[in-house]
Amino acid sequence: MFDILVIGSINADLVFTSDIMPKAGETVIGKDFRVVPGGKGANQAIAAARLGKKVGFIGCVGDDDNGKMLIDNFKENNVETRHIRTLEGIPSGVANIVISEDDNSIIVIPGANYYITKEMIDENIDIIMNSKLVVLQHEIPMDIIEYIVDICFENRIKVILNPAPAIKLKQTIIDKVDYLTPNEHECKIVFDNSNIDELLSNYPNKLIITKGDKGVVYHNGNRMVNIPAINVDVVDTTGAGDTFNGALATAIVNGYNIDSGIEFANKVAAISVTKFGAQSGMPYWEECFVDCEP
Repeated sequence: MFDILVIGSINADLVFTSDIMPKAGETVIGKDFRVVPGGKGANQAIAAARLGKKVGFIGCVGDDDNGKMLIDNFKENNVETRHIRTLEGIPSGVANIVISEDDNSIIVIPGANYYITKEMIDENIDIIMNSKLVVLQHEIPMDIIEYIVDICFENRIKVILNPAPAIKLKQTIIDKVDYLTPNEHECKIVFDNSNIDELLSNYPNKLIITKGDKGVVYHNGNRMVNIPAINVDVVDTTGAGDTFNGALATAIVNGYNIDSGIEFANKVAAISVTKFGAQSGMPYWEECFVDCEP
């Protein structure tokens, strides 16, 4: 039914832009403020949809102005919304994002995102079973993530888990997902282990670590591979990791091998940081480099 099914978070991003990243106790005068659609799940879904995939979404929003804006945004970006629930009396999720000094800091308030239930997953079991790949993140309850991973593992449905925000993962979850995509900081928390080389060797073709301006590193079963970051004029890094995950999901569904898929995702993520906004910077297929076809 879907090429890619994303089950996860939908947020309104409150984006503050400043020349100076404020320290604890410090007040600075900013440059700009905008409210834009976000949430790691929503970002990853739109990244994949803009690359031409048929994308579905399971999640929750509140019955507020943000919720309406977020649903309308999905529709405008060709993400199927029939399986998103609007909750009465519950606020939509929001994220406070400060962009400064070529980086960002984020505080997330989950709101409706934490109201996804196992019953909601069961109601949509046919959708899950008929999707080629499922994408998950850590902005919904962990027991729901574990429930979905078990369903997908038992039915041989591929899963990308982007473990952010990071927590230490159960070994059973690590073993059952097909692809695990933390950044370098998240990886150390997920495994409670700071030996990156050892972790990559232990999880070839599964553990894919994004390293920002240092690129992407993984083990392909034979050797360690480091794909360097592409040199671009950075405007806004918000959503670069989500773009990477949406593009990786696209590459997998398109039949790319792991090396070509990661290279493609790295390039798409690089394009995304040249524009403002997590989603508004996400490129369409025709904008992307396509010299790593399978």
